[in-house]
Amino acid sequence: MLIQDKPYFNSRIFWDSNPENLDYVIHAAAIIERVFSRGDVEDIRYCRRYYGNEKCREVLIEAKDLNIDRLHLISALFNIQREEFRCYKNRQLNPELFPY
Repeated sequence: MLIQDKPYFNSRIFWDSNPENLDYVIHAAAIIERVFSRGDVEDIRYCRRYYGNEKCREVLIEAKDLNIDRLHLISALFNIQREEFRCYKNRQLNPELFPY
């Protein structure tokens, strides 16, 4: 459930687009992914308040790519096992080359 007309997120999160032109309902999944990937603690809190924990949880479980550090944070925040995340499963199926 949305609590305001338009939320305020740090401009560095949406460096490549104009935040004033974003539709916070239609682009909810992309906004949630980007906030959790690039935002700080305040941005994440505000996103959770605006979209609700359930919506954030649904979007993040289906996210194709999340940084491993952020994946651990999200896993702890929502009490979800890492193995449930789509990005974690994809990472296990496509291991990176061993760094020499």
